[in-house]
Amino acid sequence: MLKKIISFLVRKTLRKNYTADPVLSNRDIFSILCRKFFDLLRGYKVKFFLGSSKGLLFLGPRCKIIHKSHLQLGKAINIGDNVEINALSIEGIRVGNNVSIHRNTIIECTGVMRSIGIGLTIGNNVGIAQNCFIQVRGKVIIGNDVIFGPGVSIFSENHNFTDLDKPIRDQGEKRIGVTIEDGVWVGSNTVILDGVIVGNNSIIAAGSIVNKNVEPYTIVGGNPAKFIKSRKEFYQKSKI
Repeated sequence: MLKKIISFLVRKTLRKNYTADPVLSNRDIFSILCRKFFDLLRGYKVKFFLGSSKGLLFLGPRCKIIHKSHLQLGKAINIGDNVEINALSIEGIRVGNNVSIHRNTIIECTGVMRSIGIGLTIGNNVGIAQNCFIQVRGKVIIGNDVIFGPGVSIFSENHNFTDLDKPIRDQGEKRIGVTIEDGVWVGSNTVILDGVIVGNNSIIAAGSIVNKNVEPYTIVGGNPAKFIKSRKEFYQKSKI
């Protein structure tokens, strides 16, 4: 009965074909529901201070969200334990539907008051795993159906350093921004640098440092990340 209840509740929050794993015991499901109940209470307390929130918000313990009025959330948002979000930015943070941001992740839109960040857009059905870091200085766009493994970092700013007579900290910054298109899988501990566009349905291998654009439907990896294979070719061979 509890499995049916939890499956029904999840389907009501956008995941239409969701079914709880049959190996879960009633005790497991009861424990999950209890945690989600308290997460929902914490989310309810925060919702009224946000720029907007269109549906259920589950907020884990010890989360820190500042400049809440710059944060706009869609439906069915899960924010895990110890997540920190600084939403202060020109365009704010806009999050779509069915998005999970797992524990210890940091989203930082502004580091210094003299130059606040542009903004962050996250699409629908996005999963951001534990311990990720998203630095929002230039505009950061994350498309629909994107998966981040644990420890992924995004940097949308570079320091200027051409003048040898000035400290680097006094030479200003360059901001291009980062775009991650729909359907991308970013492997754990990947670093994506400013100016990069990651093409749709591509895969970045774990531990990569991405400093150049990634073509759609390709697999890249390494330091710096290089082309490994085409997903389309891999798909065609698997059909033979």
